[in-house]
Amino acid sequence: MDKAKADGKIEGEGSYSATADYNKRTAEFLKKGSVDSAARDAAQALDSDEADSLKAAEAKGKAGDPKGQGAARTK
Repeated sequence: MDKAKADGKIEGEGSYSATADYNKRTAEFLKKGSVDSAARDAAQALDSDEADSLKAAEAKGKAGDPKGQGAARTK
């Protein structure tokens, strides 16, 4: 399904604006130098009480259903 961008142009599969936004935010995160800290926080979370919840969320994401909506509907 096509989606309209804020400037009115139509984007379908492979959104250029979403890619540009992701790349910008990723570069900003890397410039902050917080990668090691974020990795330590993630490792600690996996050793905490929330580990099961995090692993379940990871499995949903890998299954292609991050919102837990079940199988895709077809008409």
